[in-house]
Amino acid sequence: MDNLSHSLVGLVVGELVHRTLPAQADPARQGTQRRLMLFACWAASNFPDLDLVLSGRLPMPLGYLLNHRGHTHTLLLEVPQALLLIALLWLLWPGARTLLRASKAARAGLLAAVGAGFLLHLGMDALNSYGVHPFYPFDARWIYGDMVFILEPVFWVAGAVPLAMTLGSCVRRALPLGALAAMLAYFTLRGFLHWGSLTALLLFGAGLAVLQQRAGKNGKRALCAALLGAAGFVSMQGAAMQRGKTIVADHLRLLDPASTLLDTAMTAFPSNPACWMFMSAERDAVAGTYRLRRGMVSVAPDLLALDACPAALSEGARARTAQIVIDWSQETSLARLRTLQASNCRFDAWLRFARMPALGTTTAFDVRFSNTPAGNFTTLPIDEANRQPCPAGVPAWGYPRADLL
Repeated sequence: MDNLSHSLVGLVVGELVHRTLPAQADPARQGTQRRLMLFACWAASNFPDLDLVLSGRLPMPLGYLLNHRGHTHTLLLEVPQALLLIALLWLLWPGARTLLRASKAARAGLLAAVGAGFLLHLGMDALNSYGVHPFYPFDARWIYGDMVFILEPVFWVAGAVPLAMTLGSCVRRALPLGALAAMLAYFTLRGFLHWGSLTALLLFGAGLAVLQQRAGKNGKRALCAALLGAAGFVSMQGAAMQRGKTIVADHLRLLDPASTLLDTAMTAFPSNPACWMFMSAERDAVAGTYRLRRGMVSVAPDLLALDACPAALSEGARARTAQIVIDWSQETSLARLRTLQASNCRFDAWLRFARMPALGTTTAFDVRFSNTPAGNFTTLPIDEANRQPCPAGVPAWGYPRADLL
């Protein structure tokens, strides 16, 4: 997920932890406790993304593909990260250190805030089609949620509105809320959000604002409603994604009954359960080939036809009467894929990330992110003679397309 979503949801959980703890007798310590819970959960919700500093350990694009969402995004290594964050807070924040020495409740709250933040980060990253491998080294396979777009305004509204409503004056509340509404309107006008999505987001935000206003300074109702609303949206997306995969599978079976569908990756539209991009991988064992396809599907065409889906993400005009459209396909020799893997160490390392590996004449790219190598951050130049040195320290993630190798 984007770090704005990580941050806002983390702040909401930190605020909820604070309001759940017994109040400190000293108002100054009470203020320190609130700031500590907010900062700790915010920091923990972003801490694993510090793995970006490791991108330079491998040649690009391998450094980013294999080290981002890498070891810091595993359950095993979340524990030392959490301990490091707590140690830094203890060493660098004298006021927090004094509070923690005196209050058992604050110590319990800090553990809850940090633990929740790290789990939130991993759980939210698992929602989209990029993938995580949380159980490494016990299980090196990638796990893909395929449910939520990597930039999700539902999380922005759920996090920002109840927090903004805790600010003192009406002006201080209006500034962040107005900025959020303007940002949502901008993305709608630019064709990333549907007007119906904008309406739903504004109603969700208004409801949270009213709940927080009625709950008062220490009320938890709006915070709980924000988290429940976000969880409900994720559940709805999960059901829509499964419906989309069924539609794709049925359509591909009609197109080519001889092929075996290996995987369907789904990319959601922001705040839109109806519109989806899909990427599929099929294998034809008799022909010795595999086929990748990329297209778009509406899981509720009677409510939102393909040509009504947000234009900026639709990759071209759509037919109103169609429920599914295939825009791009490529059939590739399995022999070439396997020969490249066996003879080219950089390509072999790249295959530890690529879920939809497309092969061009001189490049390889993952179709999840674009149907062309141009502008695709996964694009790898292919040296057929493998004259480049083999990279050291390649993480042993499982091959997403081991079924082709």
